[in-house]
Amino acid sequence: MRVVGRTGRTKLLMIETVSLRPGHQISRIIKGGWQLAGDHGPVDRAQSIADMERFLDAGINTFDCADIYVGVEEMIGAFIRNIRRNRGSEAADKINVHTKLVPDYDRLDTMTPTHIEAIVDRSLRRLDLDCLPLVQFFWWDLDRGRPHEVLTCLKDVQAKGKIRHLGVTNWSEADMAPFHAAGLDLVSAQVQYSLLDTRAAGAFSHWCAGHDVQILCYGTLAGGFLTEDWLGADDPGYQFSNRSLVKYRLIIDEFGGWSLFQDLLKVLNAIAVRHGVTVAAVASRWVLDQPQVGAAIIGARTARHLAKTTPVFDLKLEGADQDALSTVLDRRQGPTGRVYGLEGDQSGRHGRIMKYNLGGAS
Repeated sequence: MRVVGRTGRTKLLMIETVSLRPGHQISRIIKGGWQLAGDHGPVDRAQSIADMERFLDAGINTFDCADIYVGVEEMIGAFIRNIRRNRGSEAADKINVHTKLVPDYDRLDTMTPTHIEAIVDRSLRRLDLDCLPLVQFFWWDLDRGRPHEVLTCLKDVQAKGKIRHLGVTNWSEADMAPFHAAGLDLVSAQVQYSLLDTRAAGAFSHWCAGHDVQILCYGTLAGGFLTEDWLGADDPGYQFSNRSLVKYRLIIDEFGGWSLFQDLLKVLNAIAVRHGVTVAAVASRWVLDQPQVGAAIIGARTARHLAKTTPVFDLKLEGADQDALSTVLDRRQGPTGRVYGLEGDQSGRHGRIMKYNLGGAS
């Protein structure tokens, strides 16, 4: 991909990639799909599908979605059909789709392997694929129902050729360990990870490194809070038009509050100005540089900021940058505990904003 550098000269930008397993090479920036699922403002379906092609042309060949992201698998399916029709099957086969399988909370007690395979078949139809490149599994409460039997079922479905690789999302290392011990090859763990939320560092990251599990990070830009748009802004409170902003505003509280968040933005902005990039690029680069991180998922409803996203691959944070960030990060208060621990508490303010039954009938 050719971009205009800080000097005004055109140069060739190399898109970073990582192999989750042999034959499954992904871009280290993944285009997220949650922002297209409603609750985030109006979505122009035709434009969203066209924008996916722009991401692909920029070298970002990996797209994240879920069976519970309403309408998103269908949009990606339409995008894949367009590429297949206009560029051929070989070009379409280079697209990596990472979907999720998230049974409804209210169905956990009655969920069976038959139900699970039906959900996989539904995702195959929606995405217009013969095999799902990666299915990331989540079970709301491991003490309910038969999650071990269900995940073992996914291994059987994988053996049938319907799934290439298996991963999980929002599970701690303690949650993953029994499944790994039972012989499941978990290639990835998708969790929240950002300058504001480092719960995935330490024990979680070490476990993943020891078991060949790549961390795929969402929330890298905290729903857009880690951008210039919020630099110098007054505390907006909690009345937002979408759940994403509420979710990450709560994380800012855990981090140490609005004032400390503004201190972080000031440091990020100074680093961004020094390197001629955006705050988002600096925040993304920091996450990509963390141990065992395979990729960062950038949620975007449009390709409007695509040209400001890809320079992350040309950015190298220097010692002075890290030192400046440490002056703020050393003052953070949290969040603490295991990954997804706060969100998994349905009685807490993080858990109360979640929607637990979006899968519908399989």
